[in-house]
Amino acid sequence: MPTSADTGTAAATAAGTDGIRLRAFREPDTEAVVALWMECGLTRAWNDPRKDVARKLGVQRDLFLVAEADGRVVGTAMAGYDGHRAWVNYLAVAPALQGHGLGRRLMAEAERLLLERGCPKVNLQIREGNEPVMEFYRALGYERDAAVSFGKRLIAD
Repeated sequence: MPTSADTGTAAATAAGTDGIRLRAFREPDTEAVVALWMECGLTRAWNDPRKDVARKLGVQRDLFLVAEADGRVVGTAMAGYDGHRAWVNYLAVAPALQGHGLGRRLMAEAERLLLERGCPKVNLQIREGNEPVMEFYRALGYERDAAVSFGKRLIAD
C-alpha cells in the first residue's frame, strides 16, 4: 500500500505558506542532497554520501524526505524502520534556513511516516560534543539513551 509520501499527498499537505514543501527523494536530487550534506558538515571521509543515497533507494525509499523551496533542495531526513526500532540519519537544513522550524517539520513528517508503520521508538546518533544538535532533539522530546553505540563496517566506501 503506498504511503502519502509515495502519492504526493504528503508534499501537498506539508506545503506551508513559507513556500517549502516536503516530499520523497527523487534520483535527480542526488547532487543537491550531497552538496547540502557537505554544507551542513554531515559527511565524513569514510562514508561516501552517494553510496548512502543509492543504498537508501533500495530500502524504504519513501522514508527519504526532501524539503524543497523554489525548486531547490533545502532540507533532508533519511529514516528507516526494521520492525523493532527506527533510525533517522542525515537530518539537514540549509544553514540560511536553520532555526526557522524546517528541521522540526522534517522530523515531524519522518515520525508520522514511521508511526503509520507501527514504529514504537525512534533512535538517532549525535556526535559527542555537538550540544546545539542535542538541544534541538531535546526540544523535540528526545532523551539520551543509556546505551553505547557500537559499529562495524562491512563494506568500505
